[in-house]
Amino acid sequence: MNWLRAGVLGANDGIVSTAGLVVGVAGATTSRSALLAAGVAGLLAGSLSMAAGEYVSVSSQRDSERAALEAERQELAEDPEAELDELTRLLAARGLSEDVAREAAEQLTERDALRAHARLELGIEPDGLANPWHAAGASFLAFTLGALLPLLAILLPPPGLRVPVTVVAVLLALALCGTVSAALGGAPRGRAVLRNVAGGALAMAVTYAVGRWIGT
Repeated sequence: MNWLRAGVLGANDGIVSTAGLVVGVAGATTSRSALLAAGVAGLLAGSLSMAAGEYVSVSSQRDSERAALEAERQELAEDPEAELDELTRLLAARGLSEDVAREAAEQLTERDALRAHARLELGIEPDGLANPWHAAGASFLAFTLGALLPLLAILLPPPGLRVPVTVVAVLLALALCGTVSAALGGAPRGRAVLRNVAGGALAMAVTYAVGRWIGT
């Protein structure tokens, strides 16, 4: 579910940033080649930036989790009794009686002490550490797919309809993204859609005004 929500947010970013860019350029010129160049440049810059940022973020998180696991492994090797007592306290804090918590801690320790401490103490799944390459690729793809909509919407219609078609297509797409995002997060749909659509409309209005001003 988290990866789906991240994909929706990445596509949303691609829609808004690319729409603002191409609508701004459309306010300054009717040249299809200029729109294509600006749109493709914005798409690539945005998707690569998103991918790089996600890679760095997830890599830092993964390094931190690996360091925590290594420290826990060392503590288990140096003082297993203290770690067993700690695991017992963690289980007791979750509602188990002292005797049951001790028995459960002993069984978990015999089965896989590091995994038990990683889950209960650190909140880490040792076999489920995030892959930075997967995260970067997902961000790149989500942003690219989102950016393609305003790019195609500004290029395909005749000059007089480019901006209106793009605005309508973008606002509909943002309403859909807001609906999906609200559903995934359990938030009120109306507020999420309004916030999403209003932000996209404002971005396009500002960049179009700047484009018109520069173009004239």
